[in-house]
Amino acid sequence: MAKRLIPCFNRILIEKIVPPSKTSAGILLPEKTSQLNSGKVIAVGPGSRDKAGNLIPVSVKEGDHVLLPEYGGTQIELDDKEFHLFRDEDILGILHD
Repeated sequence: MAKRLIPCFNRILIEKIVPPSKTSAGILLPEKTSQLNSGKVIAVGPGSRDKAGNLIPVSVKEGDHVLLPEYGGTQIELDDKEFHLFRDEDILGILHD
C-alpha cells in the first residue's frame, strides 16, 4: 500500500528504522543509547516550484537512509505499518554505509 501513496510537491514518505533494544549477546540496551532518528525513504514527490515556475527536485531518492529531526513530520498508518511524511527541507542529512 505504501508504494501506491505518492507524496505531493516536496514531501517524502519515510519508514522509521527501529534500533535493536538488545545486543547479539543478549544485553538489553537503554532506550536513549540506541535511539537515532533515522529512516528509509519509501516514496518521494516530484518537487516544488519556484516563483518562475521551474521545478526544484527533491534532494533524496527512494531507498536512501536519512537522518530525521527529533520532532515533526506527519504520522500515517498504512497496512498496519507506521510511516511519516516530511518536507524535503526537514531532512537533516543522508546516511551512507
